[in-house]
Amino acid sequence: MILFMKNPLFLFIVFAFTIVGCKNEDKIAEAVSKIPLQLKVSRFDNEFAQATPEDIPKLRKAYPYFFPAPDSVWVAKLNDSLQIELRGEVMAEFKDFDEEISDVEMLFKYIKYYFPKDRIPRMITVTNDVDYQNRVILADSLLLVGLDNYLGPEHKYYAGLQRYIAAEMDRRFMVSDIAGAYANKKVPLPKDRTFLEQLIYYGKILYLKDRIMPFQTDERKIGYTDDQLLWAQANEEPIWRYFVERELLYSTDNKLAKRFLDPAPFSKFGLELDNESPGRLGRYLGWQIVRSFMDRNTLTLQQLMDLSGEEIFKKSNYKPNK
Repeated sequence: MILFMKNPLFLFIVFAFTIVGCKNEDKIAEAVSKIPLQLKVSRFDNEFAQATPEDIPKLRKAYPYFFPAPDSVWVAKLNDSLQIELRGEVMAEFKDFDEEISDVEMLFKYIKYYFPKDRIPRMITVTNDVDYQNRVILADSLLLVGLDNYLGPEHKYYAGLQRYIAAEMDRRFMVSDIAGAYANKKVPLPKDRTFLEQLIYYGKILYLKDRIMPFQTDERKIGYTDDQLLWAQANEEPIWRYFVERELLYSTDNKLAKRFLDPAPFSKFGLELDNESPGRLGRYLGWQIVRSFMDRNTLTLQQLMDLSGEEIFKKSNYKPNK
């Protein structure tokens, strides 16, 4: 750090790039704000919670994709005590839904800015029996959001879940989950089975979130707490050194995904510090590599998506923070 301060040219270059970056972001934000888009939102969860058996035909007509089962199934659901309680909890938590709607609308404005041909779906809120693995479902014209998966990590419904899972079942992660569902459709699957290719795949998803939800924090993009992100930032260099020294980057060992990429309470280095670490540190490093690449190359997001992990890595000149 002292060396940097003794080098005025270095400081000037950093300052200049920061100013240019901020100006570009401001221009994009201004252009996005002018995009005419009004998100269509339907609160099916509320409508069903307030319905009577006589209302089922009307709901079936309004939401035909929800009603493949006979009316008797839905009538039973209306009268089920557990379902009644679940709907009541959701209604109590989401009386005020305006902030989330505003953020989701902004998300789709950014998507429209970068991918103008993409269709903006209709957003429908539902309850889905706390199916947290499918809390957001994005189809071509429909975005389904299971609100019972966003009642807060300490909610009684989540008491039986592992803490690292419940931690993200909070409404502050909803927009990030929607952005993730979109990114999963946009980013091609890894072109080979190497650990590096998988790192870059998740890095692309997180970088796409950078672009389409710049109004959200890095913690929300990756699903970390403040402390977890700080831990990843502080330990970026030794994590990277661990991967390189053990020649993991070009390994095709399937166990690496479970250790460093899949959701987990912590990453598995086989060291004493494991319990201190957040999970998915491989995704975090892939994110930093893609960021480094895009800082040095002028490409569209679609061009980035089409590149292999190997090419991105070689041209990224990635050097971890120490």
